[in-house]
Amino acid sequence: MLFPILLLFVGFAILIKGADFLVNGASSAAKKYGISNLAIGLTVVAFGTSMPELIVSLLSALDGKNDASFGNVIGSNNFNLLFILGIAGLIYPLVVQRNTVKYEVPLSLLAAGVLFLLVNEYVVDDGMPILGRLDSIILLIFFAGFLFYIYQTMRNTSDLEEGEPIKIYSMPMSIGMVILGLAMLIGGGNLVVDNAIQIAKHYGLSEKLIGLTILAAGTSLPELATSCVAAYRKNTDIAIGNVVGSNIFNIFFILGITGLISPIPYNTAMNFDIYVLLASTVLLMIFMFTLNTRKLDRWEAFLMLVAYVVYTVYLIGTDTGVQ
Repeated sequence: MLFPILLLFVGFAILIKGADFLVNGASSAAKKYGISNLAIGLTVVAFGTSMPELIVSLLSALDGKNDASFGNVIGSNNFNLLFILGIAGLIYPLVVQRNTVKYEVPLSLLAAGVLFLLVNEYVVDDGMPILGRLDSIILLIFFAGFLFYIYQTMRNTSDLEEGEPIKIYSMPMSIGMVILGLAMLIGGGNLVVDNAIQIAKHYGLSEKLIGLTILAAGTSLPELATSCVAAYRKNTDIAIGNVVGSNIFNIFFILGITGLISPIPYNTAMNFDIYVLLASTVLLMIFMFTLNTRKLDRWEAFLMLVAYVVYTVYLIGTDTGVQ
């Protein structure tokens, strides 16, 4: 069983590096055509860094591993909120812009709420719990609105070109990096899904547990690295904005695209995990509105981290095994 575990980690490494190649190659090509850093950030970078979650969720759904597909997204969001913000907040207290507290955190709460209503057939009744194509279109409409909000927000900043410089390669090199990145994403995604399911079967774990824990943590590694480095450098708005934005992106875009391509039957046992996501988002809002306004203190971050540990222990303890 050591070999599948090794292959799982190799798959995660290939996924993350593939996303890196895709982002760098596509950003270089876009820059050569005079596209602004703002537009590249909103499209190429945002989409590229979410490719690991998208590929894993899509491949899981296409292979009929529906619990792994949903678990990857819902688990990633819980991991982002409780574990990543917990670690980042312990490194340095997180102070954020007013817009993040006023609009973006509530929007992430809305995303979780909309998902709950859609998969439980409160909006579109498909006759069974499922994320159907019409549900997915609704998610993508919300996602388009989210992109418009980001565009409007960034357009009002004083320097649209501020940020990391984009390295420009030759066009053949850029295209080659995009192709290589896509190939690595598909190959790495297959490795991750296949070996995660094999490990689950060997140890008697359910796809739901694997999706909510191993797949969720593995595909969230880019967000973990970004937020921790940002907190260490005291770029706290990036640390928390990265997590909140990723959570909105995961639900509206990743599940929207996945469900549009392949409708996903939903296991209502995951309602508990959506409740955890809703409660965690509300907890973040409370922390941001109390005591030190717009600041996540170290003790608050520690509580979030403890909450994630308790949640994970509960998942393991209540797992019913391979389904």
